[in-house]
Amino acid sequence: MIFLPQSNPGTPPMSDSPWSLLPAASTNAQALDNLYIFCWILIGIGLVAAIGAQIYFMVKYKKPADGHRKTSAVTHNGKLEFWWSAIPTVGFVVLFAWGEIDYMKQVTPPSDAIDVRITGQKWFWTAEYPDVPGAQLNNTLIVPIGRPMRLTMTSTDVIHSFFIPVFRLKKDVVPGRYTVMWFEATKEGEYPLFCTEYCGDQHSGMIGKVLVVSADKYLEILKEAARLEFDPAKGDKTPADFGKRIYDARGCGSCHSLDGSAKTGPTFKGLYGKTESLTGGSTVTVEDNYIRESILEPNAKIVAGYTPQMPSFAGQLDDKQITALIDFIKAQR
Repeated sequence: MIFLPQSNPGTPPMSDSPWSLLPAASTNAQALDNLYIFCWILIGIGLVAAIGAQIYFMVKYKKPADGHRKTSAVTHNGKLEFWWSAIPTVGFVVLFAWGEIDYMKQVTPPSDAIDVRITGQKWFWTAEYPDVPGAQLNNTLIVPIGRPMRLTMTSTDVIHSFFIPVFRLKKDVVPGRYTVMWFEATKEGEYPLFCTEYCGDQHSGMIGKVLVVSADKYLEILKEAARLEFDPAKGDKTPADFGKRIYDARGCGSCHSLDGSAKTGPTFKGLYGKTESLTGGSTVTVEDNYIRESILEPNAKIVAGYTPQMPSFAGQLDDKQITALIDFIKAQR
């Protein structure tokens, strides 16, 4: 499976009018939109005043037919100079104060915010929910409506940038440190999530989604995500079927294709039983032990032509899940 943008990754409905803003789905988004609109109102007033004055003076002082006009001695007008300085100054002060107040609100999470840990890596996002042990989602952020959420974010490789347009929020995600953002969603729905910092050749495919749901649905989804088990009700007829669900849930498809195409890691198509050349000149046969080692200690044996970018899944996948994933890879012929 090549990790490409979905045909409909959750892009919010757009207006036919180019003057319309994106939907505002958070408290922060609405506040930012209000300031944005106020800026345009000031710009409009300034434009009308400037062009209006220009037209007035062009008409009033146009060159007469005889080419001569007697003008008064050039002097200054103290009141006029004061007002053309004072009025814009007041406008700038209002913009600064408004922006500063909203900024401080945006960077100060409420004490009761729900904590979520976000990890960016080539080329997907992982969301972990400490309040629901074991709950982990790839390229999907589940959000309860009307509850503040605090995201603590880091990267395992290069700089990424976490961007949710309908929340009007964007923050760089940097390796070796943590950055924080918070929001409170106000509208249920499915919205897109992007990386807006160029991070490699598949940067444009680093697309996820944000699901804003009710509080009950939120807990239901997380509890289900924490329970990644063999389940016939979800179409698991064989261990390989269960392995396919793990492949999707843990974001394996962002680095390992199923159709033979080259990505960050080797394709799973025809991989089992193949003899791989490793960096350093040795070789290895792809079998159960090698796959298990690659999942738990991915940098132990690096296939020639690839770089050590895969994170360890130790502690994230148990023995049953690893076995199912091996069976799934075996089935890719």
